[in-house]
Amino acid sequence: MSTGRIARAEIEDAPCLLEFALLHPDPDDEKWLRPVPPAVALAQRLHPLEREILDRRRFSIELTESFEPFMALSALAPAPTHAITVLEGADRINAALNLATAECRHEVLTVQPGGGRSEQILKQALERDRPLMERGVSMRTLYQHTVRHSLGTMAYVDVMSRGKVEIRTLEELIGRLIICDATVAFVPAQDDQQVALELRHPGLVKYLIKVFEHLWRRATPLREEVPYEPARDGITGVQHSIAKLLVEGHVDEAIARRLGMNVRTCRAHIAKLAQALGSGSRAQLGYLIAQSGLLEQDMAAPGHTDRP
Repeated sequence: MSTGRIARAEIEDAPCLLEFALLHPDPDDEKWLRPVPPAVALAQRLHPLEREILDRRRFSIELTESFEPFMALSALAPAPTHAITVLEGADRINAALNLATAECRHEVLTVQPGGGRSEQILKQALERDRPLMERGVSMRTLYQHTVRHSLGTMAYVDVMSRGKVEIRTLEELIGRLIICDATVAFVPAQDDQQVALELRHPGLVKYLIKVFEHLWRRATPLREEVPYEPARDGITGVQHSIAKLLVEGHVDEAIARRLGMNVRTCRAHIAKLAQALGSGSRAQLGYLIAQSGLLEQDMAAPGHTDRP
């Protein structure tokens, strides 16, 4: 309808006609409405939108011109790097590790606590580390003594030893640590290995390298025999380490994790320790360890201090 008029009551089911200004009130009678040409109605609707778009374009040009001096300055400076990045989930952690190792050109330092690795973990490690070896990147890795009894881990070591790879072991290690080219380090943020931190602050990375070097000097090359201390009163070096952790209040699971062994092996050592000290209960064992003087040599060792 482009001419004539229509009663208001007749468009109750089509309010959009008024909303789009396709009808306007009859100046002679408010109960009636007259049609508006669609081209005119559309122009009336579009005009404020076009004006708003024009204003926003003008503002964007002014904003760009205002920021132009700052953009020129930032182009001369190196791009900022996040000092600490939180990586959540195994996929994101592995992606960040893969990128860092792919970019690595000189040296990788790693600390890998725990015992033998599963076949799947070793397969992933080979896929990531083999290209490093082929590029001539040097690698130094710290494991715990218990990996010496892991056939799978030793097979992985045999493959990697064809490159510039050095491996040493310690009885106890700190948490997992990976450092690439002294520029980026990765450390776990949770025990479940589902959250990690990517560290790029030079001061943090330098400090972690010092921690690694301290452990490296104390560690034993994998191809050499571990210089276990002779048993004193029937107590081996491993049982001595367990005794220290027991006195500190650690439970069996925590002790096993720190020494890189399974819980069953840990409990077997605790049983032998109890037998050597003549203990009949777990509570009595802690008391007998303290009374035996077993840990006094550690307290008297050079450089020992109560301070952290």
